[in-house]
Amino acid sequence: MRNISKTFGSTRALTNVSLTVYPGEVHALMGENGAGKSTLMKVLSGAYIADPGGAVLVEGRPIVAGDPIKAKANGISVIYQELSLAPNLTVAQNMFLGAEPSRYGVVDKAEARSRVEPILKQLGISFGPSQIVAALSLGERQMVEIARALTTNAKIIVMDEPTTSLTSRETERLFEVIAGLKARGIAIIYISHRMEEIYALADRVSVLRDSAYVGTLEREDLSAEKLVAMMVGRDLSSFYKKEHRAPLQAAKTVLAVRDMGDGRRVHGCSFDAKAGEVLGIAGLVGSGRTELARLIFGADGKTSGTVALDGKELVIGGPRDAMDAGIAYLTEDRKGLGLFLDMTINENINIGVIGKDAARGGILNFAAAKERASRAIKALSIRTLSASINVGALSGGNQQKALIARLLETKPRVIILDEPTRGVDVGAKSEIYRIIDELAQSGIAIVVISSDLPEIIGIADRVLVMREGRIAGEVQATPEHPISQEAVMAFSTGSASKVA
Repeated sequence: MRNISKTFGSTRALTNVSLTVYPGEVHALMGENGAGKSTLMKVLSGAYIADPGGAVLVEGRPIVAGDPIKAKANGISVIYQELSLAPNLTVAQNMFLGAEPSRYGVVDKAEARSRVEPILKQLGISFGPSQIVAALSLGERQMVEIARALTTNAKIIVMDEPTTSLTSRETERLFEVIAGLKARGIAIIYISHRMEEIYALADRVSVLRDSAYVGTLEREDLSAEKLVAMMVGRDLSSFYKKEHRAPLQAAKTVLAVRDMGDGRRVHGCSFDAKAGEVLGIAGLVGSGRTELARLIFGADGKTSGTVALDGKELVIGGPRDAMDAGIAYLTEDRKGLGLFLDMTINENINIGVIGKDAARGGILNFAAAKERASRAIKALSIRTLSASINVGALSGGNQQKALIARLLETKPRVIILDEPTRGVDVGAKSEIYRIIDELAQSGIAIVVISSDLPEIIGIADRVLVMREGRIAGEVQATPEHPISQEAVMAFSTGSASKVA
């Protein structure tokens, strides 16, 4: 891709971006949300026409601009983050949708099946061509998308955040498939915000920032410091915000959880969270972290345990009781369980509290709601032209900040944040860390659940580690000995003493 620019009205989405990709390499494309990654890939796929002066060449030959069919014929295939399968059709029907093999004007199902089976076998897929897609897991559907790309004899496959909804085992399988595609000489353009995936897969990494190309790093030059500096324009030393003062042992206990359990996935968990503290909860997938948070918040029913706030035991029959008492919970699934995507930013921020400032006669005070949303947008640096825009139109990081804004309007004493930076870019992560630090400075007790060990270690004053539904141990930072990944992993795997 040479000198690709793209403007939409007065907005410049790309500025003279060039990208070179070689056969048999995984070329990672990184940058904050809004940096231009998706726009660049839509130019590559023919969905957009670049401004005059740019060109896309495959094997040295220019391809027709703005023609998805010609792009596909030239071996370009894109697997988008939001999968584009028809769930009511079979695997074979999805793989040939729009290009069905036919004989005498009738779809040749036998031909389709004979062409699909070797591709499924090649990818190590266990289900057959006649399987209905709706019955497949997300990871299996991802494999169908890859198989569909291979039916077109793809030379270049773009994968946009392919592991967002995958389990760890499905992710491992995807990595194996990518290695096989590389061995066949297929080029992979891999878009991800996850540093560990980039380290595991990428031969080279190109970075976009503010709609422009910043540079490319070879595999041997990769480091978190270099990538973050290229993506956000500053070094890693200012990335994790921890300017609040870690509470002393004598600091006031705000949240006290005792013997919490559900009899299935959580067993006898007890801990305290102090005012002004960022308490991390770590552990391997399935260790019970989210389940514990949901029990505390009343989202799931407990079989044992108590929750006390500022020394007073609470009766929590559901999330509303927890919120009224002063406990806020940010779900790990912001789209499915957190936000109302077809409602405005204003409505999403106010939905938990708008009834509390009703005007005379029970009429909702929309002026107060508008002012509240405006204040939150400014305080949390939510990037939007207007509070009246649907929250679903925001980037992942700004959606997360809108959800945090809603929680803060309830004036909580404790905030439980479950995977607060999942699916957001590096710049938005830094801003969310700033928000967490400022909340701790204000005296709120913060509990952060995260699968990202560097994140937990970077922002937490103390880390509880869960294993098999129990708190296996605690790791606390001291000036002489900061929290280490090794200590956390030792508790996660059962090879450490109770306190480190």
